[in-house]
Amino acid sequence: MTSTRKRPMATIDGNEAAARIAHLLSEVIAIYPITPASPMGELADAWSHSGKPNLWGVVPDVVEMQSEGGAAGAIHGALTAGALSTTFTASQGLLLMLPNMYKIAGELTPAVIHVAARTVATHALSIFGDHSDVMAARQTGFALLASASVQEAQDMALVAHLATLESRVPFLHFFDGFRTSHEVAKIELIPEQTIRDLVDENLIADHRSRALNPNRPVLRGSAQNPDVFFQAREAANTYYELLPDIVAAAMARLRDETGRHYDLFEYFGAAEPETVMVIMGSGVGAAREAVAKLNEEGSQVGVLQVRLYRPFDVERFAVAIPESTRRVVVMDRTKEPGAVGEPLYQDVVSAFAETGGDVEVYGARYGLSSKEFTPGMVAGVFAEVADPSPRRHFTVGIVDDITGLSIEYDSSWWSEPEDVTTAVFYGLGSDGTVGANKNSVKIIGESTDLYAQGYFVYDSKKSGSRTVSHLRMSPRPIMSTYLIQQADFVAVHRFGFIDDFDPLDIAAPGATVLLNSPYRQDDLWDRLPVEAQTHVVKKGLQLWTVDADSIARDCGLGGRINTVLQTCFFHLTGLMPGEAIGAIKEQIKKTYGKRGHVVVSRNEEAVDRAVAGLARVDVG
Repeated sequence: MTSTRKRPMATIDGNEAAARIAHLLSEVIAIYPITPASPMGELADAWSHSGKPNLWGVVPDVVEMQSEGGAAGAIHGALTAGALSTTFTASQGLLLMLPNMYKIAGELTPAVIHVAARTVATHALSIFGDHSDVMAARQTGFALLASASVQEAQDMALVAHLATLESRVPFLHFFDGFRTSHEVAKIELIPEQTIRDLVDENLIADHRSRALNPNRPVLRGSAQNPDVFFQAREAANTYYELLPDIVAAAMARLRDETGRHYDLFEYFGAAEPETVMVIMGSGVGAAREAVAKLNEEGSQVGVLQVRLYRPFDVERFAVAIPESTRRVVVMDRTKEPGAVGEPLYQDVVSAFAETGGDVEVYGARYGLSSKEFTPGMVAGVFAEVADPSPRRHFTVGIVDDITGLSIEYDSSWWSEPEDVTTAVFYGLGSDGTVGANKNSVKIIGESTDLYAQGYFVYDSKKSGSRTVSHLRMSPRPIMSTYLIQQADFVAVHRFGFIDDFDPLDIAAPGATVLLNSPYRQDDLWDRLPVEAQTHVVKKGLQLWTVDADSIARDCGLGGRINTVLQTCFFHLTGLMPGEAIGAIKEQIKKTYGKRGHVVVSRNEEAVDRAVAGLARVDVG
């Protein structure tokens, strides 16, 4: 029976969603920050520094080591001493943890490592996300549990902590770097009392009883010879055989408390599909949206989301695939040069070989280093495998003119649902645009019944480079996991961007456009390039201007124009009429309160002056 307890809502990013659970269920947290997992460690450190306790009223010890290898060694030691311990990492950081992970798993020690999955450096370094790091860990003996959204980042974090205590198999819980780790979304929090109800204190006592203790001497971490090593290694099989049932049971208990349904493999789509896409991670959102539209158009397709990737439960996988399925296309967000196919593809092929399924299996690579993956690409993948002569292996989302493995797709096929309001903001690193938009998402999510999502595109050069903020608002939960293609509101926070590229190309017909400009409204039109003027006229755009730089300087904010433009956004969109100003000022106090009264008052003055500085631009 689903719990009737009040479900608190919060607007947070994926890193915070996972870190909150980890901090509540840990006593020792060893960290060495690495992008995009850094905020998890930083949050845990800040919470402990402020005296925030875990579930049992004890403030977790957070220690920063000299490398990720040191962090893994520290939690190995803490776990061996009977403490509940965790860490956070990504990419090369995870690779440095592998030796200790083999030991932690080999000794059947309950633990959870939370990973914001990121590209492993090959021909070049990239701070962005794919699954190449977690795939390098699949032989360690850690269970691999994937989350596809901010909501799942919280919920699967809890499932991992619950399941590891019961199974004694350590977990690597991962979600996509940036696409989930840095996406700000409105989610249902799991109350601390609910977490307490779900945690079995007897399992924690069992973990502590296995700790190294001079009063209970045991042999651990020995060196073994050929006469016994093989046998001992195989003796762990039963733990992994039981693990899928344990994870499924933890998901069921979470469902009973929250009403949110999860399974190891979750199918969505037509009742009797001909083709099914198998995918895990943040690409699930785009896949589900595309499948829904394709089926409305008469297709018979579906998508199977993988959550528990290791151990791979062949029987549950076979049951989850509808009997009508004749083709399966497996989406891998990683590349293994020289392999017959990527890891998930190989597991699916093996699963069908063992169960005798008469299904054609195709493999596709997508989304490496956070490359876009949209519903249009999903439709293109389904079209490829439905072709009379499909390729067995291909890529989507790029143009491969070297090896010719990429497929074509219709980028105009997909449009945002009608109940979703979209906004795109072009800013400059360090001008406050991203911070203001994060606050806007929080204001909308926490002060209205709307669901809100914010995703922020950074250049790896960070400060001084262009940033693009993508905001969605909807009366229902938002599953879109890709950049906005047509925006109802476009804000250009640096007038020079108009000449550098074409920011109005993304504006939807009838959209509202806000330009931060030093020019008066009667001079502005003639200063726009022909491309921008054409967009305004052909699309019927409403063009507004404000001199945010002057207002910010007059208020003593220097180049921090974010407060001015945030206020203009709420005013022009009509979100929260009569309430927006108060909500913005309240958020200013939360954000800048520690910097003193002067900073708060300057930002509040900028809010008061922003709307008065707005002006409508006459076209032509």
